[in-house]
Amino acid sequence: MAAFSASDDETVALGRAAGVSRALAAAMPRLVLEARRVSATVIHGLHGRRRAGPGENFWQYRRFVSGESAASVDWRRSARDEHLYVREQEWEAAHTVWIWVDRSPSMAFASKLAQAPKLDRALVVALALAEVLVQGGERVGIPGLMNPTASRNVIDKIGQAVVHDVGERVSLPPAFVPSPLSEFLLLSDLWSPIADIRERLARLSAAGAHGHVVQIVDPAEETFPYSGRIEFVEPEGAGAITAGRAESWRGDYEARVDLHRSEIRAQTGRCGWSFIVHRTDRPAAELLLHLHARLSAGRAAFSRNSSRATHARSA
Repeated sequence: MAAFSASDDETVALGRAAGVSRALAAAMPRLVLEARRVSATVIHGLHGRRRAGPGENFWQYRRFVSGESAASVDWRRSARDEHLYVREQEWEAAHTVWIWVDRSPSMAFASKLAQAPKLDRALVVALALAEVLVQGGERVGIPGLMNPTASRNVIDKIGQAVVHDVGERVSLPPAFVPSPLSEFLLLSDLWSPIADIRERLARLSAAGAHGHVVQIVDPAEETFPYSGRIEFVEPEGAGAITAGRAESWRGDYEARVDLHRSEIRAQTGRCGWSFIVHRTDRPAAELLLHLHARLSAGRAAFSRNSSRATHARSA
């Protein structure tokens, strides 16, 4: 084997990073089109998330209810017919959804059992969810990469930010503090050391932000469908190991996966966050619908808490 100097290592690393970037840039138009298709399918079946509440934008008129203050009556609208009407504003709040997609080398894996590589699935779901959220009046941001935006072309903004990102492709999100009014979504295969996962989730949830953790896995990572002599290569530089009879490893492998996942579930439970496992042999729209339901439930709880706080201040 040839010996590599430090400069050789850097050249190899730069070449690999450039190759990954070019592959991602080439794939992005396809991923964007798929994200638009998936989001359109989901949006078609939704009624939106607008609601009445404190804000500046007009939402609707409704009939006056006996017992309400006369000051709430919109007399100009009421003068048009014999009923009294109240002018309602659209509920508004500084609500942001932060989305983190793990783009580390392990996410490129795809077995013959999968519909797509883990990275493709994570990006499609992130882009589609961003589209759905912005259409529902939310802001979407990417930690360390893109500030929160409510732009209608959010898919294009995220795609451009990802393609032109020159930073290291790390598994877990950078250390930052999301506001208590925000939600955080982590899309990753979560094969990082459990200590790192615990530390990062605890830090992200410390300020009170609500969160959702999605472990995206290839079906082969769940079922370990291997037999015979096989060499397993760790894609992030930890080396390789050869199994003489791979099928004899299945029981221990499944036990370790179950333990790792139970520890993640325990940590998300301590943080008050949700945890979902998604396999890449399942449709992307299935995960998108699940996440939208989770985010809607979190937004409803936030709305109730904000209303209580507003009533408490005015009492």
